[in-house]
Amino acid sequence: MENHPYLSVIIPAYNEEKTISTTLLAVDQYLQKQNFESEILLVSDGSTDKTAEIVTDFQRSIKDLRLIDYKENCGKGWAVRQGMLKAKGQVRLFMDADNATTVEHFDKMKPYFDWGANVVIGSREDRDAKGAKQAVPQSHLKQLMGDAGNLLIHLFAVRGIRDTQCGFKAFSAAVAENIFSKTKINRWGFDIEALALANKLKYKIEIIPVYWINNSDSRVHIKDYLMTFKELLQVWWWFLTDVYKS
Repeated sequence: MENHPYLSVIIPAYNEEKTISTTLLAVDQYLQKQNFESEILLVSDGSTDKTAEIVTDFQRSIKDLRLIDYKENCGKGWAVRQGMLKAKGQVRLFMDADNATTVEHFDKMKPYFDWGANVVIGSREDRDAKGAKQAVPQSHLKQLMGDAGNLLIHLFAVRGIRDTQCGFKAFSAAVAENIFSKTKINRWGFDIEALALANKLKYKIEIIPVYWINNSDSRVHIKDYLMTFKELLQVWWWFLTDVYKS
């Protein structure tokens, strides 16, 4: 009989050899203390460094660690989608490979799922959830781009959420499969698409505050913000033309 753990932790990774060991150790240490069964899925999105090799070594000591190793880089959204659809957990959480939002934040999410929640997301924005905080603020240019993006996201896709891009989101199994079987965005705009679909499908989205530590080695660049704007308009057009229904 196939095992269905309570929680699946999905970690998309691209060339994370510098950080992935620390993250895996932190996630495993947290999960070992819980009274529910769990699994970790590391989705290597075409990594060309030693990310996959490091994860393979960790499989000797972390019992429920699964490596999904793709040789071609397709994007974070694509990697998260693969993890969500291949996970077995009753609740499926994705988090960043650099541990910017630590896995302990799931403690705030679990009560919502115990009460029957469909989607629970983390936010770095105090206007979304009181107590949200960024340890090290992003550069002024990134903040400006982010604010402009939030306005466009509000107008075209997701209203009522200030921080749609925090890399810490969880879905119940049925909802994860329903949403991520429909998503099409492969890169940074996938969060917007997933939340817009959740709204369209009438799933209530709960929000928890997170303490987020900005990674100075972040791979998110200005061109990625511009690509996200393009993907936002793509999502808006697909909703307008009923692409998701087909």
